[in-house]
Amino acid sequence: MIELNLTTRHRDHWLEITGEVERIIEQHQWKDGTVIIYVPHTTAGVTINENADAHVTADLIQVLQKLVPWEDNYRHAEGNTAAHLKASLMGASQTLLVKNGRWQRGTWQGLYFCEFDGPRQRKIWIQFQPVINN
Repeated sequence: MIELNLTTRHRDHWLEITGEVERIIEQHQWKDGTVIIYVPHTTAGVTINENADAHVTADLIQVLQKLVPWEDNYRHAEGNTAAHLKASLMGASQTLLVKNGRWQRGTWQGLYFCEFDGPRQRKIWIQFQPVINN
């Protein structure tokens, strides 16, 4: 398992990690199989979305802020219920298909770490599962 350490700089901060993950796949010479990306935090998530236009992630953050406002009479004592809800909506993991050492992704797809309770030091765990041929 590989650990990728990240630093977020804002309460809501999406970091594109496509390049880092592709470098890890290449560096470890992972050929055919799946890569599991897992976020071990309850106020952050991971998603795949368009990486060609930065306005897409800005729009997604804006919509999530409207759907789940930071203040809304939540009962959680830490005061970060909105971050927990947004992280649940994004999810804690993604599965990537790898063929011939390359992530098989769509033309416009990128991988994003989604911070909802920053700024913080965060980590992502990356696990490769090779295809076993019989």
